Amino acid sequence: MAHRFLLKDIALQAGVGIATVDRVINERGGVRPQTRRRVQQAVDELERQQNQIGLTGRKFIIDVVIEAPKVFCDGAQAALTTCAPLLQPAIFRARYVTRDAIADAHFEAIGANLRKRGSHGVIVMVRDTPVTNAVVAALSDARIPVVAFATDLPASRRIAYAGMDNRTAGATAAYLAGQWLARTEASVLVTTRNSWFRGEEEREIGFRAMVRERYPQLNLVEITQGAGSPSIEPQVEALIESEPALSAVYSIGGGNRKILDAFARAGRSISVFIAHDLDVENRSLLAGRRLDVVLHHDLGRDMTEACRAIMRYHRALPQAPPPSPNPIQVITPLNLP
Repeated sequence: MAHRFLLKDIALQAGVGIATVDRVINERGGVRPQTRRRVQQAVDELERQQNQIGLTGRKFIIDVVIEAPKVFCDGAQAALTTCAPLLQPAIFRARYVTRDAIADAHFEAIGANLRKRGSHGVIVMVRDTPVTNAVVAALSDARIPVVAFATDLPASRRIAYAGMDNRTAGATAAYLAGQWLARTEASVLVTTRNSWFRGEEEREIGFRAMVRERYPQLNLVEITQGAGSPSIEPQVEALIESEPALSAVYSIGGGNRKILDAFARAGRSISVFIAHDLDVENRSLLAGRRLDVVLHHDLGRDMTEACRAIMRYHRALPQAPPPSPNPIQVITPLNLP
């Protein structure tokens, strides 16, 4: 395995001993396959964070656990890589666990591993379940602070939430859709990925409340994709067939290209399509005018606030009120950054 990092840096990144890294690097036996993969992942992470290697200052080794599609995970990782150098003289090095779906048992195992190897803090985007809250509590007992990222865990012992006001985001989406559709009696498809994500639930609540208050002529129909679902298209196709007035989409859960493809195959037009997050796919769809609006928030600011919360926990920054929600940006094809 080619590399240009000190064994101690790889070992710290991987959460294993130097001897284990040495065996992996020199391709000797006696190392489990999953440990070899973890060492390789550590080298890959160091490659992406090489501008942090060798800097002097207080060092924070943090862990990032995100349950989301790869396109979002990549965007969050890029955001942290970009904002980390701006936190100097503190030095942030991150270890990642990113999966499309993380079962409760897997999250319990992740928490146990973090308590065993140690961490200065954990940034998490996971489902809000009793097991999640129990894992956060166990990490807190081990003096490992947890920051909720993008979707909150309000009943947990997390030290802060870094993200947008999701209920206001949903209300904003309803306002835009209602103004766009005027007095049209249309059906609006609302898609979520997983009902256990508090952020998605808050967006849907905000959307429904605004529609009920100001646009009662709109009929809302919902699809929940399910984390790890291979495709949303069959559900959309069935709904298109049963809902002749379906002409608008508020996509909370993603899978936007597949939703568009399903409408195209049915020969049905979409009056307004509102989505979330300016990731690579949505940027392309917006530039091609296949999406009308993307509600976006700056992931770099979220990551910066999350890191600052961890620094405050360790008294590396003065105490301050919790971060305020990240402002919502309304992005159209005309103001695409």
